[in-house]
Amino acid sequence: MSGPRQRPTLSTLMNPESVAIYGASNNPNRIGGRSLSYMLQKPFAGQIYPINPNRDAVQGVRAFASAADVPAAPDVAIVAVAASQVSQTIDELAQRGTKNAIIFSSGFAEVGAEGQALQAAIVDQASAAGMRLLGPNSLGLLNTRNNFWGTFTSSLEAGFPRVGRIGIASQSGAYGAHMLSAAMMRDLGISAFVTTGNEGDVTTADAIDWMVEDEGTDVVIAYLEGIRNGDRLVSALDAARAARKPVIVMKAGRSALGGQAAQSHTASLAGNDAVADAVLKELGALRIETTQQALDFAETATKKIYPVGNSLGVLTVSGGAGILIADDCERLDLPMPELPKAAQDALTEMLPFSATRNPVDCTAQALNELRLVGDFGSVMMEHGHYKSLMIFFSQAGGAKSIVPGLREELRRIRDNAPDCLLVLCVLASPEVINLYREDGYLVFDDPARAVAAIAAMGRLGDGFEKGRKKAAPLGLSLPDFDHSPNEAEAKAVFASAGLTVSKETVVTTARDAASAAEEIGLPVVMKIVSADIPHKTEIGGVIVNIANAKEAEQGFETLVSRAKTARPDAKLDGILVSQQIVGGVECIMGVMRDPVFGPVAMFGLGGIFVEVLKDVVLRRCPFGPDDAQEMIRAIRSFAMLDGVRGAEPVDIDALADMLSRLSRLAVDIGPRLLSIDINPVIATSDGAYAVDAIIEIDPSNEYPKRKQD
Repeated sequence: MSGPRQRPTLSTLMNPESVAIYGASNNPNRIGGRSLSYMLQKPFAGQIYPINPNRDAVQGVRAFASAADVPAAPDVAIVAVAASQVSQTIDELAQRGTKNAIIFSSGFAEVGAEGQALQAAIVDQASAAGMRLLGPNSLGLLNTRNNFWGTFTSSLEAGFPRVGRIGIASQSGAYGAHMLSAAMMRDLGISAFVTTGNEGDVTTADAIDWMVEDEGTDVVIAYLEGIRNGDRLVSALDAARAARKPVIVMKAGRSALGGQAAQSHTASLAGNDAVADAVLKELGALRIETTQQALDFAETATKKIYPVGNSLGVLTVSGGAGILIADDCERLDLPMPELPKAAQDALTEMLPFSATRNPVDCTAQALNELRLVGDFGSVMMEHGHYKSLMIFFSQAGGAKSIVPGLREELRRIRDNAPDCLLVLCVLASPEVINLYREDGYLVFDDPARAVAAIAAMGRLGDGFEKGRKKAAPLGLSLPDFDHSPNEAEAKAVFASAGLTVSKETVVTTARDAASAAEEIGLPVVMKIVSADIPHKTEIGGVIVNIANAKEAEQGFETLVSRAKTARPDAKLDGILVSQQIVGGVECIMGVMRDPVFGPVAMFGLGGIFVEVLKDVVLRRCPFGPDDAQEMIRAIRSFAMLDGVRGAEPVDIDALADMLSRLSRLAVDIGPRLLSIDINPVIATSDGAYAVDAIIEIDPSNEYPKRKQD
């Protein structure tokens, strides 16, 4: 018996030469009739085979009783039948050799356990036949290059999108259609549009990946609710960065309520939003919050100018607008360097009452002497070396008396700055705006939106330039953890990974405690050692400032008594006598296993900074010291580590090395790792010390089978 056929890529799904439509309706307003109607209105480049056993023709096109009757195996089948009939339909298509199916039908995983089972069955059917499935519960897809309108969205009733360079990939059909309609209303060109629905097979990440490889797509807008396969998304975003193609992501589910809604709507795991945010940032994707922002960034990105080390020069006829723009730039960390003095002097000579630093205000006098715009702009670009330039002309830029002369001056600036991102802020008619666009300018009516888009292009450029450095696991020979270790055992694991731990020993008698304290060096800290009591401070299981041998003996007895009183069921492994690190800054490091992206490391300062301010950063494991440095410097309270009010800076290199090694250790431990908590890490001027340790293990998670020696 032969095995399953190899599953094709998405190329024939996105670029079919023939399409069958199961459930094809004669009514162009029904779900089964819309895609056929659209492909007749704006003719599809390939063959269309309506499948309807009750009709000889559908919407004037010859119909067939089943896939077995069509002249040739269709590249794609659109399935618009009841959920109960989908399995039989997939079987017929598989027997005919159909490569792909778009399942409009709902009533699957999104409705509960019975629907999940039905969905799993049709996915297995398709997989066995080497068929790709889009959906179920999908709004479908379109490709403007070959007029493949494999969707039932009502957006196309208003007209068809023009061919362009922006791709849209969305889990949600309805919201994806909203973004498509909004793009069409702004006359943005679209290359392809894909909605993945329940993602039984094809995911949003698959769609992104296809668009990254597509020569007709320069930028991708993605709408995500749940992320089913974190590795697949990471791979797609990695490919996008390597290809220098921006991916603009709207990720729903920031709030607890939104996360629950996303899980219910897509039958997917929404995951930890903070983790998703960190991963998207790490991989160079632009996360946005509004559809308008998505379209602003996408339109700007089609210029394919991504300034590395971005800087903005602003030329304005309004001093007030210049102030607002400067405020927005500061908020978004977009530099606005001051013009050199010689350039300022040159501008002052042209117009004595102008403001010349940056923003540069050529005042309303520019309305009388439009040449000032070209002269000022040319001086700014020649001497300021700005990567981006914004010109604010407000409603004056739409006045019939001004437009021709202003266009001439703007072209002068453009010709002297071919690699600069040029943005114009005007209020004008669509016809006038199109003229400015033809001259090479991006046009915004709101300077705040323009600043956000310019700053985003700089982030893309820096991300493309930097790339992503990969770090390997440490490759340690670790035990197959079958339980969560106690603190001493956890620290032994840390030490094997090269993390610096405080000098310490476990004792089982009061006399040994006294001896250990003197040997380690007073003062010392004493703690309960028990894997059953990970949070020792809650029961008084930690005593600090043990100053002599007698206090060590008393401390031993006290801790044993507290453990037996508070947790008589706990297995007590002894008492830890540990070096007390004096001075330094308390930090927190940890790792959590995210259900979507795997182990994710966390860093922040201890105490109020983590408990109240939640000043922490996250990054997917593993990573190297350079990325760890970037994490450490990203916290808002970094000044506490860098030496504040005369304090000595801590050893950032040692701290970064520890954080990197922790991230790599987490990968070495494997799937049984639930979390690691090192709180605190004491960072000093000459090192970093792990003085507490919790490793939480889930022994039910299986390790991959190891090869026999």
